[in-house]
Amino acid sequence: MSEVYARPEPSLIPIPRPLCPTCQRRMMLVRIGSSCIGPDLRIFECPNCGQVCGRPAEDPVTSAK
Repeated sequence: MSEVYARPEPSLIPIPRPLCPTCQRRMMLVRIGSSCIGPDLRIFECPNCGQVCGRPAEDPVTSAK
């Protein structure tokens, strides 16, 4: 009998957190903004120094390939 490997739902895939460009600590996701044109914008903030940066969200289906 063959085994079936199901992929997790996109909402269950962990969000990669970038390093702070100032102090190199792991940033925290604070907000997700919607976009009509492209992918959603994820806003990260450093809990250590307060640096804020935005990154476009990656599509979990296409980035997993």
